[in-house]
Amino acid sequence: MLVISIQSQVVHGHVGNSAAVFPMQARGLTVAAVPTVLLSNHPRYPTVHGRVLEPELVAALLRGVEERGLVDRAAVLLSGYLGSVENAAVVAGFVARAKARNPNLLYVCDPVMGDDDLGVFVASSLIDFFRDRLVTSASIVTPNQYELELLAGRQARSADAIGDAAVILRGRGTGDVVVTGCVLDDTAPGCVETVACTSSGLHRTSVAKLPIRPCGTGDLFTALLVAQLCMGAALAEASAKATDEIFAVLKRTQASGADEMRIVGPWLGA
Repeated sequence: MLVISIQSQVVHGHVGNSAAVFPMQARGLTVAAVPTVLLSNHPRYPTVHGRVLEPELVAALLRGVEERGLVDRAAVLLSGYLGSVENAAVVAGFVARAKARNPNLLYVCDPVMGDDDLGVFVASSLIDFFRDRLVTSASIVTPNQYELELLAGRQARSADAIGDAAVILRGRGTGDVVVTGCVLDDTAPGCVETVACTSSGLHRTSVAKLPIRPCGTGDLFTALLVAQLCMGAALAEASAKATDEIFAVLKRTQASGADEMRIVGPWLGA
């Protein structure tokens, strides 16, 4: 199966496509990786070099994807960090063309905008674009809890509130919603949850919250979710398995004392 993955890329570390591509390839998927940002490392380091790519360049890369017939062959189109509203507009146009050309294409949108401990780290215009254009086109959207609140325009700190926020997104055209990094009013102490909101209800997966904070966990989760879906898992099962897999990565990262996620390990069958 082929996945078209449109998101950031770094030389050092594991965020964006630099977190997502290898895990999907390790599960037997072919990945066409399109960068939106090219940086030396993620911005939480003291220095960072590189830039958000020009929308003309992103558009040209996506044109090549179309000209090579990859849209016809793809099972999944995945988008993550886009860098600018101009790039978001380019991606939205590509999504519309791709879905029209391949009606069976699953569009998974990871609306990377911020987090509880970091706040919003994109332009406000990009938040609006995600909410009004990209998320409304998505088969599955994978925000963290903070991003879900940005999209829905309301707090979501209980299971009922998560469900209500998902209903708001569905009312705008979104398919299913999988929310990561949830700490709800009834979440067990010391735990964090993933909540898959499907037509059959909420499906919650809880794991221990480890005292580490590497970047790129949401990017890796979405890649693992896509891999599970491509392997035939239903969304609730795929969400649970992806949560368990990323927890294994984080445990290995903690044990090694590394700042960046230790992606390679036994969960890949190594």
